[in-house]
Amino acid sequence: MSFKENLLKKIRIDRMTDKVLQSLGPVDSGRRVDKDAMIELLNMGSFKKIKERDLDLYILEGNAQHGRILVLDNDLAIYNTSAGDIGLRKSPTVKEMVRIRNIKKILNDSDVVIGRKEVSVKTIQKACIEMLDLSFEPSDIEALAEEGSAALTAGDVEGVREVLTLFAELLGYRQAPKPFKTDGYEIMGRLDRAENGEILLSPVVIFGPSENSLKLMDVTIGSFDKEKINSLRQVVKGTEDASLEGPEVFQYLKEAVFRTKRR
Repeated sequence: MSFKENLLKKIRIDRMTDKVLQSLGPVDSGRRVDKDAMIELLNMGSFKKIKERDLDLYILEGNAQHGRILVLDNDLAIYNTSAGDIGLRKSPTVKEMVRIRNIKKILNDSDVVIGRKEVSVKTIQKACIEMLDLSFEPSDIEALAEEGSAALTAGDVEGVREVLTLFAELLGYRQAPKPFKTDGYEIMGRLDRAENGEILLSPVVIFGPSENSLKLMDVTIGSFDKEKINSLRQVVKGTEDASLEGPEVFQYLKEAVFRTKRR
């Protein structure tokens, strides 16, 4: 796959991971794992699925005779054992349950479980990402900037949004939280937190999908700074000038990636 395809896949992996994590809850909470999202995450890692008794298992490493194997249920436990041993522990027959040795295994699986719930999901996320080649050449970033500029010129809202998402991933930008939000506009930048708890946003990238506008304020705005937040509102309205507008924003983002890589 190309660099762009690999980066888009990483973004999907992270989103599916977040979706699964948000569905988790304590054992007695009654909340159920989002299995559809978990299956999609596992499929992105191309992990082999096998059936053992009534259990859906995914081999993360090794094989069915011995390896790291995830059980797709509400516990999402990863076992370091065989599929047969997991079947005995998780879905024993009546005959198996009357044997002392088996009872110990059924009641206590701590000797073979290496992760559950959040730990398991993050383990799979890491494994999926490690399969991707996320290295890039300057030409890859140049191509992204050109693609974004072309999409903006053509009024391709989804094209612009996709390229902005890719640059956000490369630069660690996040969607702006509530103090900076303006209805109808997508605002993002690097988020930091000051010692007094104030949220700092810089730079400020402003995309207006309905009007096909793209602006950038090359400043740091604090969530407690009413004057600068008001200035942001004026830039959105067009009553104040942004630092950059249009395709120039993509050139800024491109150079920001190059600066980050040189560090």
